[in-house]
Amino acid sequence: MGTEIHTFTSLKDLTEYIVVQASQYKSLFEDYSQWLGTVLRDAETNHKNEEWYQKSAALQKTLKAQSKKPVNTDKSKKGGKGGKDKQEASCWIQSGDISISFTEQGQTEILFLAIEKINAKIQEFEKFKGTVQQLARLGLGTTVNYIVYIEDDVPRKIVLKQKATDKGGEAFKFMAELSVPAYYSGTDGP
Repeated sequence: MGTEIHTFTSLKDLTEYIVVQASQYKSLFEDYSQWLGTVLRDAETNHKNEEWYQKSAALQKTLKAQSKKPVNTDKSKKGGKGGKDKQEASCWIQSGDISISFTEQGQTEILFLAIEKINAKIQEFEKFKGTVQQLARLGLGTTVNYIVYIEDDVPRKIVLKQKATDKGGEAFKFMAELSVPAYYSGTDGP
């Protein structure tokens, strides 16, 4: 969805949510990594001596190690930045706000971009999981609701809200005023 707010009634529910989401991103990371490996193996015979292929193959070798360590976005941006302008000029065609490529080089670039972003999200989930573990040590348990702000599918903020103490306070209450303007038909009569 992108941006949303979830309310969790226990740390257990919140932890399960984090584990499931991180697991889905890890699975996607593995799928895209395998896809990238296949594309690079297929491109090897035709593009082995080209600079973009050699850089892509070197980056692909570090993907497994990168998935285990925290993301250093400055380092990953510096590594690909040097030849990126040449690569974009040679394989991308601008069509309005969209870049289009018909090459294996373009395919490897978008796979690398996706893998980097997915890896960053996995790392953010792991950091958030650590925060939740700290909350568990405080012993808040089931006396608190956890209202979580999620942006770009990653939890960013938590509001701790004390649960109501009496049974009537926990029941769902809804109160609203409804005001409907009179319909005007353009004539003075009913």
